[in-house]
This record gives sequence, structure tokens and C-alpha cells, in this order.
Amino acid sequence: MVPDLATDDAVLEVGEFYQLLTAHLESSFGRRRPRWVRGEVAKVYEKGHVYVDLVDAGSASSDTKRPVLNAHCWATPWAPLKRRLAAEGVVLRAGMVVSFFGYVDVYAPQGKIGFSITDIDVEGLLGDVARRRAELIVKLRDEGLLEANRQRPFAPVPLRVGLVASPGTEGYQDFTGQLLNSGFAFEITLVKALVQGDGAPPQIVAALAALDRRGLDVIAVVRGGGSKGDLACFDDERVARAIAACTTPVVTGIGHTGDESVADLVAHHHAITPTKLGEELAAQVARWREERLRQPSRRLLDFSDDLLEAGSDYVAERRRTMIFAVRDRLRAEERHLASTREHLVREARHLLTSAAQVLSSQRQLLGAYDPSRRLAQGWSIVTDAAGALVRSIDALALGDEVDVLVSDGTFRSTVKEMRGSGS
Repeated sequence: MVPDLATDDAVLEVGEFYQLLTAHLESSFGRRRPRWVRGEVAKVYEKGHVYVDLVDAGSASSDTKRPVLNAHCWATPWAPLKRRLAAEGVVLRAGMVVSFFGYVDVYAPQGKIGFSITDIDVEGLLGDVARRRAELIVKLRDEGLLEANRQRPFAPVPLRVGLVASPGTEGYQDFTGQLLNSGFAFEITLVKALVQGDGAPPQIVAALAALDRRGLDVIAVVRGGGSKGDLACFDDERVARAIAACTTPVVTGIGHTGDESVADLVAHHHAITPTKLGEELAAQVARWREERLRQPSRRLLDFSDDLLEAGSDYVAERRRTMIFAVRDRLRAEERHLASTREHLVREARHLLTSAAQVLSSQRQLLGAYDPSRRLAQGWSIVTDAAGALVRSIDALALGDEVDVLVSDGTFRSTVKEMRGSGS
């Protein structure tokens, strides 16, 4: 039954109605009587102030009548709250279940009832973040994605390195410094990406996809130390799935010692810092060079030294053998020559003795026929003018001059008469 306008309370203007409504709400839920409200974050928008659409955590997302609370936190109280969340590595995201502490805020010009946030249950939010992270890890494990990239063959000499990083940052400098100062010919292909904030995950995913098409040896994702909030993008499911989908091995060096992101768990392997990751890549190349180049070279050198030493020993032994052989041969030849010399001396003496005997015999024989003996006996030798022996008177003519040799000299005669042996 509609009440009688004339007999009822005075009619309220819209402004008066909101004043009355505000007074009633503030008496129960105003600044002096703040309350905790728990719900699921449906939407977050930040621009100095933070605006959050909070829905009933117990209702289904398909419920068209899902209750929504428009919450907000003004810039002044939000700054310290944001720092607290960042220190714990928490970033407000859709899907989180969170408890806000605050009070009712009625905005009459738009006819809205909102909720002004003054505090956040960080401990409860951390629990929700940890739960969601654990659920993501289980989900990735069940899908086989934690091991997917580890099954990619890792190049023994990973010199062609793809890099997902923000140039100029400490992590970028630490990682590239290790490679460039290693003395090896690392080739770094950089694809720039944000490494913190809400815009980081899609950029990291795009960078991974771009580098995976390059046919590189390895892709490195690096980011220096920071708060947990700064590193939160590496717990993002999109980044984890992008790493698992890469056909190129992906290695990570994110944060400092003790930081372990979901990206680390999905990667082929990870290092505790960007510096350590660079050291490990350089060390792998150094190990390959040591095992495949230096050790074989040393073995070859040692073998060559052993072979040369053995050859030197053999040559020295053969030299000694040759020296002894030559010396023995020389000594044998010396003995042979000495024996031959003695034989020749004996033969020469024998020949000389025999010759002397023959000579003596010949001398005696010749002595018997020595013309001087005949001359001494009164014989003479006649020669013609030409010096030829005159053996017959037929060789002379009357008047020829002849020389007559006698025992004590020579004289010349003229043929005046010739008589034959028969006259």
C-alpha cells in the first residue's frame, strides 16, 4: 500500500536523501567505524590513486549478479601501502583475494557508494600470492612444462647468445661484462624488454619469441636485484609458458642469491645472479676449449716430445753403434794394413835379396865379358870415323882413319894396308 503523501513524513530532496543515507552509513561504516572487507580483485587501475573493483570471492565469475564493491585508495595513504607490498614482492592483480580495511565513501554526484581503503592485509595477501604461485608451479608441472626447456640440447660452445634485458641496467652490464671480457668471441643479440612492472610480461614473451626464431645457441633472461615486487613479472604464467615453448635453451640470471622465480624453475637452468650466469657461460666455453683443444694439444705435444726423445735415444744409440763399428772396422783395417805392410816388407826384402843375388850373378857374368879386362890382356877396339865398331876389313878402305881403344887410352890410325886372314 502506497503511503499517503499528505500524512507521511516530509518529502526529501535527492541531496537530503543522500545526506541522510550518508549519515546512516557513516554511523555504522564511516571513518570512525572502519571495517575489513574481503573479496576478489576483478580490476585494478592506478594513476596516482588506485581504483579496485572488488567482487564477492565466493561467487562464480559467470554470475551476472555478482556483487561489486568500488574501492579506492587515495595517493597519500597508497604510497606507503605500495611500498609495503613491493617490499614483499606483491603487486595487486586481478584474481587475487584480498582483505581491505577502510570505510564507506558515498559520492552523491554519481550516486555511488564506494569504499575508501586505509590498510591492506599484507599477510593474507602474501598467503594468497604464495598459494597462487604454488598452484601455478603444480599446473606447469602437471603439463610437463617445468622440464620442457631442459630437454632442449644445450650447445657445447654457446657463443651465439640471445639476451632479454633492459639495456643500461646493472644486471645487463654485469652479464654482458662477463661475456665481453672473457676473451671468447661471444655474439650477443639483444631484444630490449621491460623487466619489472605490469608491462614487462608481454614484452618478455615477445622478446623470447623473437630470439627463438634466430637459431641462436642460448637465450639469456637477466635482471639485477630488486624487491620482490620488482621481480614479480618473472612469476607470471605467460613468461613461464613462453620459456617452456622455446626450442632454444633458455637460461636465467634474475635477482640475487635466494631469489627464485617461476621463470627460473621453467628455464633450462638458472644462475643466482646475472654476473654468475655470464661466468657460467664463459666457463662452459673455457671447459670445451680445455677439453677439446688444449688437452689434446698437450697430449699431442707430450706424445711428440716422447717420440722425439725416443728418436733421439735411438739416434744416439745408433751413433754409438756406428762409432764403435767404425772404430772396430778401422782397427781391423789398421791390423790388416799392418799385416799387409809386414807382408809387403818381407816380400820386398825377399825380392830385393833375390834381385841382389841376380845382380851379383849378372855382375860376375858381365865381369867375365868386361871389355876392360880384354883390353888389359892386350886386346883393342877399333871404331870408324862414325864411331861404329869395325868388325871386318870390308868395312874399311885404304886411307880411312880409325880410332883404336887400348887399356890405357885411344889413338887414331890411318889404314895404309889391308890383309885378309887368308893371306
